[in-house]
Amino acid sequence: MRNHTELHEFILLGIPQTKGLETVLFVIFSFIYLFTLLGNSLILTAVVSSSTLHTPMYFFLGLLSIFDMLFPSVTCPKMLFYLSGQSHTISYEGCAAQLFFYHFLGSAEGCLYSVMAYDLFVAICYPLRYMLIMRPGVCVGLVVAAWLVGCLHATILTSFTFQLTYCDFSRVDYFFCDIPAVLPLACADSSLARRVGSTNVAFLASVLWFSVCVSYTYIGIAILRIRSTEGRRKAFSTCSAHLTAILCAYGPVIIIYLHRTPNPLLDAMVQILNNIVSPMLNSLIYSLRNREVKSSLKRVFHNVVFISLE
Repeated sequence: MRNHTELHEFILLGIPQTKGLETVLFVIFSFIYLFTLLGNSLILTAVVSSSTLHTPMYFFLGLLSIFDMLFPSVTCPKMLFYLSGQSHTISYEGCAAQLFFYHFLGSAEGCLYSVMAYDLFVAICYPLRYMLIMRPGVCVGLVVAAWLVGCLHATILTSFTFQLTYCDFSRVDYFFCDIPAVLPLACADSSLARRVGSTNVAFLASVLWFSVCVSYTYIGIAILRIRSTEGRRKAFSTCSAHLTAILCAYGPVIIIYLHRTPNPLLDAMVQILNNIVSPMLNSLIYSLRNREVKSSLKRVFHNVVFISLE
């Protein structure tokens, strides 16, 4: 029988099957995390500092950079802490907060990808009415809706997960507090929480993926109707960075759902790809493939060097 004493903390066992590799993993993930923060900070700086980038598309790009700094910060600092040889424990409240913000930021960012796909749809299919349709009030409303959806989604999952009683068997066999890793520690029946969690995640991911597919279907049709090769190239170039970022974000999720046979190491690697690597790739995608962002960054660096030499 499990002990039903009040639980105050959990023990994160870390990435499965990586015992003895803590130092190597610490160096790798430290580099990725710092590069993610630096790259997305530069993109945000470029968007804020350049008046030519104060448009709906770059407004959403700036928000994406904020998400890409916050999302890995939910799990990475604690993981680096115990990979460096420090304590693996996390408080009960800290575990609940980690689960909430992981699903809150993850789902809100998924909504933002759908909003950005809609923005591209309007820009390509209705270029003459773009600024009228994507006026500031609409952009802010779409972002607020993304935050509200993320907050509601995370609140439901966190409430169902932590309304259960947890026993004094607190070893979480994972590198952060996620629903599949925490629910097996419950003393009570967790089948309802499992069903609600899987249904909620699958429904939201399906709706967001469907909305992206609809937007890109209309975008594809509009691009095919463009007669000039140069016009098609510019339209495709406009979409390519966002489409690449979506594939990087949804790819790991699709792998998780299509992978039927449980494999703890593979599941952890895919989760790390989604949590830590994808936010870093976004900064590379939007800085290397976007001429306006690169030009803005060059002006920022030029001004910084000029001021420092004065």
